[in-house]
Amino acid sequence: MRKRMLLFIFPVAAGLFFWTWHGEEQVSYNRDIRPIINQKCISCHGGVKQSGGFSLLFESEAKMPTESGKPAIIPGKAHASEMVSRLVHEDPEMRMPLGKDPLSPSEIDLIKKWINQGANWEKHWAYIAPDKNIPLPTVSPDLHPTNGIDHFVFGKLAEMDLAPNPPASKEILLRRLALDITGIPPSLEDYASFQADRSPDAYEKAVDRLLDSPHFGEKWAAFWMDLARYADSKGYEKDLHREIWKYRDWLIEAFNQDMPFDKFTIAQLAGDLLPNPTERDLLATAFHRNTMANDEGGTNDEEFRVAAVMERVGTTFEVWQGTTMACVQCHSHPYDPIRHEDFYKSLAFFNNTRDKDLYNEQPKIFTYEPEDREKVGQLLKWINERLDPDDRLPEISEQFLHRQKEDLLYNLGLRRVEAEEFQDKSRFIELVGHDQASIWQVQDSSWIMFEQVDLSNVSSISLGYASLTGAKVEIRLDSILGKKIGEGTFGVTGSGFPANRPEQWKTLTVPIQHVDGKRDLYYYFKKDRIFAQDLVRVDWLYYQEKSPRKDRYPRELQEKLNALQHVKPIETPILRELPENQARKTNVFERGDWRTKGAEVQAGIPEIMGTLSEANPDRMDLATWLVGDENPLTARVMVNRIWEQLFGFGLVESLEDFGSQGIPPTHPELLDWLAVTFRDELNWSVKSLIKTIVLSTTYRQQSTVSDEKLKKDPYNHYLSRGSRTRLPAETIRDQALAISGLLNPALKGPSVMPYQPEHIISFGGKFWNKSEGDAAYRRAVYTYWKRTHPYPSMVTFDNPSREVCTSRRIRTNTPLQSLVLLNDPVFLEAATAWAERILDEYETDVKTGIEKNLQLITAQEPDEKKVAVLHRLYEESLAYYQEEGAHLDEDPKLAAMRLVSNAMFNLDEFVTRR
Repeated sequence: MRKRMLLFIFPVAAGLFFWTWHGEEQVSYNRDIRPIINQKCISCHGGVKQSGGFSLLFESEAKMPTESGKPAIIPGKAHASEMVSRLVHEDPEMRMPLGKDPLSPSEIDLIKKWINQGANWEKHWAYIAPDKNIPLPTVSPDLHPTNGIDHFVFGKLAEMDLAPNPPASKEILLRRLALDITGIPPSLEDYASFQADRSPDAYEKAVDRLLDSPHFGEKWAAFWMDLARYADSKGYEKDLHREIWKYRDWLIEAFNQDMPFDKFTIAQLAGDLLPNPTERDLLATAFHRNTMANDEGGTNDEEFRVAAVMERVGTTFEVWQGTTMACVQCHSHPYDPIRHEDFYKSLAFFNNTRDKDLYNEQPKIFTYEPEDREKVGQLLKWINERLDPDDRLPEISEQFLHRQKEDLLYNLGLRRVEAEEFQDKSRFIELVGHDQASIWQVQDSSWIMFEQVDLSNVSSISLGYASLTGAKVEIRLDSILGKKIGEGTFGVTGSGFPANRPEQWKTLTVPIQHVDGKRDLYYYFKKDRIFAQDLVRVDWLYYQEKSPRKDRYPRELQEKLNALQHVKPIETPILRELPENQARKTNVFERGDWRTKGAEVQAGIPEIMGTLSEANPDRMDLATWLVGDENPLTARVMVNRIWEQLFGFGLVESLEDFGSQGIPPTHPELLDWLAVTFRDELNWSVKSLIKTIVLSTTYRQQSTVSDEKLKKDPYNHYLSRGSRTRLPAETIRDQALAISGLLNPALKGPSVMPYQPEHIISFGGKFWNKSEGDAAYRRAVYTYWKRTHPYPSMVTFDNPSREVCTSRRIRTNTPLQSLVLLNDPVFLEAATAWAERILDEYETDVKTGIEKNLQLITAQEPDEKKVAVLHRLYEESLAYYQEEGAHLDEDPKLAAMRLVSNAMFNLDEFVTRR
């Protein structure tokens, strides 16, 4: 009996011992080992440097034989593992990490235990799909949690022996909401109305009203423009104008319409590959045409095409995956399990777009603004109704109006082509910088090429030109040495080009030989009697048909055709895929050098991120995968970006890096809960996500701080209080214009150019033409953005120059910012307009005027001490301008009040969101 009892007890005891040991002592690679490796080992044993043939980046590599022929890690045998031996070696020349302090005994003990337990690897948390059923932590109902956010935040605070702050006052909350959601502060009427609304849902109604505002899209487009590296210029040394503001308008409209984020993603990365893409779908793809382009003469177009494609890979992974992919173009990732070839597999998705660093930025979509759109539509309908049945367009539709216009004109024989719209060129062909509307720097033996021109009925080709020296042109088929079908001589049109603009243009008509069908057409330029760097300017080409159909119609119709032809469209660069027979091959670039090609690769994603089931995936497959259920990162990254916009920092502070070197999330369960909620319950609705966050009790806290909270949560990463952050540059500018009454609320349209000092706008040639009237007071999101000369006051308040994707702005607090608020013309103009308004409304009681208007800055009922100080400033300034400073201003009262309003713009409350 005793023997049988022992036989029973022994396995039970052994099992209990095993499970107790296993449960209590199990070492987690992510929790315990990865931090040690990332801090102490990976710099010498990672993707770039693999000392001794030992890499800890991939499990397979870590357990392979090293240069010594033996593996450094033998699972289950820490005593036999070279890694452990080297960590405890007594010789400093042999001990690891080499030349640095040894690991602590506790760290070495953890590594030994981990190896003895099997050296089990784990994926980094960011690559693991979030749990779809995360339980909400239990918190006291006395804390009044509103939604799941509060449960996670308050639960964490309880662990820190902290409690959340009470709600902020209604006025502070309204200003916080307005600046966060629309970027425009409340008016005095808004404050009064909100205070008067005592209904239980007053706050939620205010949230809904702000989310429905057309200015919502303007505010939220700004952070995405940083990610999209949006600019109105191309970058590099010349930094010429780029007409791409229609993408910004698309962005504003997408946010206003609450376009689901999955569709928002697909449209920008692969809108051109959608079935029957619309104009809006194509405009969205301008996201990746914001890459810089080099218009310098003599540069290699292929080199900068490749540079742009590489940048698109890095940007895509940073924006949607929070992954630092850019470094992988030269070598495997130093810290994350992403191999060198993975970069080029990803590059293959973007390598077959048609763009190739040409001046003219083809391919483009041509659209019209409402007034011109109506004009073109009416002209098309009028002309189409009077054409013979064989010449008519099948129908006139709202979509792709310019394409219909071009088809109609082409069919009737009106075949004018802008010379700058070539498909290829020799190295030294450039465009005239001020408008890029004609080619120049045409040197001896330079050429331009147009693809697949139908010459079947063409008898001659006319060229609009200007020249100081004269030149020759040969027209050839299929190559610059192909069959010559015509030649002509340009004459001299003038003795100079004032401001680089010809005063007179002439026409050269070149008869050509008969050619059937479509052929590539080369215009090969040669010197005449004088050799010069700038032989000729060419503005346009016209293919003269033998018997154009237009000649059969009366003069009135031909005048309408001429009017139709001269309505100028808006040209926006977009993505378009090359046809299959022109598809490029993609190779690994050794050390990232585009000239040194390694093995050919096919499109794919990094193995650590999953797989694509399609045999030959394209950009659409990539975009669909990014927002698919199997991708764990996209939703996390986006909710983190939204969180940062509302709280000043992300749950993962390193917005651009969710990898092993990124800053770990402060609330990992909350991040996952939000990601799952955003994707599965809110159906990718950005507005619904914002509403969920701002309705939380967490968001509504006061921003005051106690000594205890300052000690335990100094940077408010754990949200023990309401966030207090410096406002972004756009909001600071818009706030001043709104408070003063100068703000022009017009939506969308071309970029505007507010005042800038002459010495700035004349540097490298004048490019800035100040906008007239109230156009200069449009919202900051519409300010013209030139990469080499970004708008100074906004850069001072931390706007990036947008050469590259910027995930987070680094907030600063500098004396220069105060000088901008005191002296920048826009803030002085706003201060003047505000002063005039205060004096008009409170001419006999200036102190009350100051008191009432101070609330526009502080949100709260004005502090009597501040009012007294400001009123004293007014009286002292008034006395000065009435006596010794009388010669400085004709209106002493306005001058004095201007100083007061300018001082209010310099209060901490003005630049801070509380």
